[in-house]
Amino acid sequence: MSDGNYDAVLLVSFGGPDGPDDVLPFLENVLRGRNVPRERMLEVAEHYQHFGGKSPINDQNRGLLKALEEELARRGPHLPIYWGNRNWHPLLTDTLREMADAGVKRAIAFVTSAYSSYSGCRQYRENIVAACAPLGDRAPAVDKIRVFFNHPGFVGPMATNVGRALDHFPAGDRAQVPVLFTAHSIPTSMSDGCRYVAQLTEAARLVAEQAGVAHSQLVYQSRSGPPTQPWLEPDICDAIRTLHAAGSRQLVIAPIGFISDHMEVLYDLDTEAADLCRELGVDMVRAATVGTDPTFIGMIRDLIAERHYSLPERMAIGSLPANHDVCPLDCCPAPAMRRPERPTTPPSP
Repeated sequence: MSDGNYDAVLLVSFGGPDGPDDVLPFLENVLRGRNVPRERMLEVAEHYQHFGGKSPINDQNRGLLKALEEELARRGPHLPIYWGNRNWHPLLTDTLREMADAGVKRAIAFVTSAYSSYSGCRQYRENIVAACAPLGDRAPAVDKIRVFFNHPGFVGPMATNVGRALDHFPAGDRAQVPVLFTAHSIPTSMSDGCRYVAQLTEAARLVAEQAGVAHSQLVYQSRSGPPTQPWLEPDICDAIRTLHAAGSRQLVIAPIGFISDHMEVLYDLDTEAADLCRELGVDMVRAATVGTDPTFIGMIRDLIAERHYSLPERMAIGSLPANHDVCPLDCCPAPAMRRPERPTTPPSP
């Protein structure tokens, strides 16, 4: 079935509703087992209804899937690609069953998160194990690809996008335009057990260096926990207000924590942060995510190939080494906030 270590590729993502009727069932999936007030769920639901009840993430994953299929057909390895989500169709349980029915014995999983954390890495591995459990001996063995925050195939396209955003401003102003690199906030009880902040800090430094950015800051967005629970700060809107108070009237926001323009980007940045900038009189440009940039798609192919063919080289740039292929047993532990008395909505990748 294959000339290497794997029979198939599994694309794993968060999932999102495809229409207004899907929004509440989707959020109930996300929040199942967590004592989150219904008012909070309805508040998040309104974010989706603001865009017609449809999350862009599924169409973006379809585009990613198609681009990766074409890349593998062109360069190999010639492996079928399956797609499964944590919270909405196609669900991992259905996809793993489909793979087992097709005779897949071993698969390599690409998760749409560039960084290490419980919600962005370990939880997806737990989801895969749970989806495989009902299949018994028929379940494929699934190995996750390493996180790619410092891979040149991610850093390069992101730096190009930041450069294009800076091109919006007069040439004489660009060197002074601040860039806010933003990522999904997580509880500090989660970040304390992983390298999320260190990896984001390094990725932002590498992108800023390649894009020639002189003034940048790492900030966070999309907090969903109770006010009493510490989450990573500063918040994007607080950072905008601080820059404005210091005299900044031009700004680039670069969503380095995301690989596609899904709901957290469209609502929290293109709506809330953009509205704040207009209110303050700040000329803001939001840099694009990597999406289906050919270099990024080529990177995914290379990450698959390095594991499929057991290649010795692990490409990475900057001061941090390439991340491990196989996560240690104690990697990115579940934080205390996952106990029922301290629930939150988990971040998407």
